[in-house]
Amino acid sequence: MLYSKSAEYAIQAMIYLAENEGKDLAMVSSIAETYDIPKHFLAKLVQTLTHHHLIKSYRGRNGGIELGRPADKITMLQVVNAIEGPPPEHEMCVIGLDICSDSVCCPLHNQWKRIKVLVQETLQHQTLAELAMGMRTKRHELANLLQSKDLSSLSIGS
Repeated sequence: MLYSKSAEYAIQAMIYLAENEGKDLAMVSSIAETYDIPKHFLAKLVQTLTHHHLIKSYRGRNGGIELGRPADKITMLQVVNAIEGPPPEHEMCVIGLDICSDSVCCPLHNQWKRIKVLVQETLQHQTLAELAMGMRTKRHELANLLQSKDLSSLSIGS
């Protein structure tokens, strides 16, 4: 994984909210149960996402959470940066060397630099709405596959 478990959980929660956009407010406990995320950990992530205006949170008996703006206006880069912070000014060497730059580079510097740019561009252009649609398609395809196969012969990993 290119980012932390915290960012992964935040993305999963945001996808859940995008898939349920326009419906009732979601409960943190429901999201935690759906994605097998520790509830208290997810609650802290929700606070961070709320602070960054990616989620709106409502307290009280009829409270819950929802997206802070439409899913097609939220990029994956915004979610990752909200949880992990913006990229550092001085990138660390991918293999841990003290000095690694364009002028004095490690053996992986040039390849890793291209990969980082590609990842950043992908996250910047991938919206939450697109991911939610992709998840719906995946679930539909998986349901069709499960209906056409003997369930005991399938091994479904996470």
